[in-house]
Amino acid sequence: MSVPVHERIIDLLEAEGIDTLFGIPDPGFIHMAMKCEQRNWKVIAPKHEQNGGFMADAWSRMTGKPGVCFGTQGPGVTNLASAMIVAKKEATPTIFFGGNRSRTANQRARVGRIQFMDQIEHFRPLVKYAAIIEEPDQTDEIIREAIRQCTTGKPGPVYVELPLSVIHETFNWPPLMQPEQYRMVEQAASGTMINKAVELIKAAKQPVMLVGQGMFTSRSHAAVAALAEKLDCPILQTSGCAMTIKGQEDRTFAYGFSPAGRAAASESDLCIAIGTELGEPVHMGIGRHWEKGDANRKWIYLDRDASAMGVNRPIDAPLVGCMRDILPQLSEALGADYQREGTSEFADWKVMQKEWKAKLLDEVPTGGSPVHPARLIVEATKVIPDNAIYAADGGSTTIYGWTYSQYKPEDLVWNQNTGQLGTGLPYAIGAALATDATRPVVFVTGDSSFMFSLNELETAVRKKLPIVTVVACDYAWGLEVGVWKKQIGPDSPETEAQWGNWVRFDKIAEGFGAHGEYVENEADIAPTVEAAIERAMAEKKPVVIQVPVDAYANAMDAPNYEEFKSWYTDFKAGYGADAEDAY
Repeated sequence: MSVPVHERIIDLLEAEGIDTLFGIPDPGFIHMAMKCEQRNWKVIAPKHEQNGGFMADAWSRMTGKPGVCFGTQGPGVTNLASAMIVAKKEATPTIFFGGNRSRTANQRARVGRIQFMDQIEHFRPLVKYAAIIEEPDQTDEIIREAIRQCTTGKPGPVYVELPLSVIHETFNWPPLMQPEQYRMVEQAASGTMINKAVELIKAAKQPVMLVGQGMFTSRSHAAVAALAEKLDCPILQTSGCAMTIKGQEDRTFAYGFSPAGRAAASESDLCIAIGTELGEPVHMGIGRHWEKGDANRKWIYLDRDASAMGVNRPIDAPLVGCMRDILPQLSEALGADYQREGTSEFADWKVMQKEWKAKLLDEVPTGGSPVHPARLIVEATKVIPDNAIYAADGGSTTIYGWTYSQYKPEDLVWNQNTGQLGTGLPYAIGAALATDATRPVVFVTGDSSFMFSLNELETAVRKKLPIVTVVACDYAWGLEVGVWKKQIGPDSPETEAQWGNWVRFDKIAEGFGAHGEYVENEADIAPTVEAAIERAMAEKKPVVIQVPVDAYANAMDAPNYEEFKSWYTDFKAGYGADAEDAY
C-alpha cells in the first residue's frame, strides 16, 4: 500500500494503541493532524508547544502508552525542550516529532536561513534516542526504534525529525508488524532472582513495600495491592507516588512525611522497592529513616533500569523488568497458599497513622483571614469524589498538600524529580483526555505556578474537560519569600518576591470561557469545590476557584519542611541525615 510518510507514522502509532496527538498544526504537520482526526484520534492544539509536551506526558502516565507531541521547525521545536527534560527526569515514555526544512538546507553554505538550525544536535542530550527520517524507506525502522527506546529499560523521551522534504513523500510500504514482532512487550525478572526474593520475603519478620512512580506509569496498582495483601505489610508512598490504591488505605503511609511511615522504614528488616529511583527523596535507602538496622536490612528492587541496580545502595535481589510482569510473577512464585500475618507493630502503626491524622486535623488553624494554607487544603480536598484524578503544582501549596490533604487519590499527576512549575494544568488536561473526560480532575496549585500555563484554560474549555482548579493565592513566590526570611532575616528586601494582589484568576477564567469563583471565607471553600466538581462534570466545563491565603504562613510554616530539605544531600554528609542543621 502506498501512502505518505505522515500517514505511515500514524499506522505505526496505532499499532501501539496510541490514538491521541498533541501539537500546534503548522505547514509541516497539518496533514498528519487532519488524517488523525479523520481516524477519530483526539487531536489537541495547546496554546504553547511546551504545554503540549506536558499534556502528552500526563496522557502517557494515565494510559501506560507513549504520549505523542510535535512542534514546528525552529521555535515550535525549541518550545518542546522543557517537556523533553521533564519527561527524561520523570521517566515518562514520550515521542516528540520535530519539523524542519528540507535536508538540502542542512548543507547549504549560507547564513541567515530563517527558522533553521541543526535541531537534532541540540536535542540529542535531552532524549534517549534522536533520529532524522531522511528517506521514506527509513520510516518504519526509525519509528520502531523510537518506540523501542522509549519503552525499553528506563522509559523516557525520544525525538524524531521529519523534514519537509520527506513527510509528504509516498512509499510502497510492507505489511505492518505488531509490537511483539519488533520489541519486548513483556519483561519478567530472572527466575534465579525471583527465587532469591521469595527466600528473603519468607525469612523477613518486618517487610515493607516502598512504592514509586513506576507503579503508576505502568498502571500496576492492582498488582501492588495483591502483593501487599499477601505480605500483609505496609505500603510506603514515595513523594513522587503519593497516591493510595483503593482498598489499601489503612496500610499506606507516607515515607518521611508521617510518623507511621518513618517507623515502618526504620523498623523494617526487608524493603521491597518498586519502581523508585531510591534517590534523595528516600535518602538513597541508606540515610535518615533507614539508618537504624541498615546493616541487617535486605533489599529487593523491582525496576526497569538494570543500570540502576546497586548504584545508590547494595541490592540483595535485583528484579529487572516491567512492573506489570514482575509483580504477578513474584506473587505466583510465593505460592497461592502463601499468606503472612501482619505483625503487632504493623497494627500499632495503623493506629499511629489514624491518631496522627486526627491530631493534625484538630490542630489545623481556623478562622484566619486570609485563610491559612493548611485549612485551604483540608477544606478543598475533603469533598473530592473517590473517582477524581488529582493534579498538583507549586511549591508551598504542594508541601501543605502532602500533609493535610483529606483526599487519597488513586491517580496523581505531578513531577517530583524535576520540580518544574507550570506543569499542573497541562497535566490535568492530559489526564482528563486520557480518561475521555469521564472522571473529574481536581488541580490544586499556587498562584505563581498557575501563571506559567493558565493560557491552557482555553484548551480545557475548547475540549470540554471537567477540571476544577483551586488556586492558593499569597501573591508571592511563597517558598522564595521563606528563603529570604530564613537566610537574610525578617527585614530582608525580598527582591521581586511579591507580585500584584489585584490579580483575579476567577475573572481571567471567565475570559477564557471557564467558570470562576472567588472565595475568602474558609467555611465556603468545601461547598464551592463540591459544587464546582458537580458543575464541571455536568457541563463538561472547567472551573477556577481563587482563594487568598495567609502569605506569612505559606512562606514560613510549610509542614515537614525539614524532611523536604533533607532531600538535598549536598548540604551535609549522611544522605540528608543532618540536613535540618544545614542552614
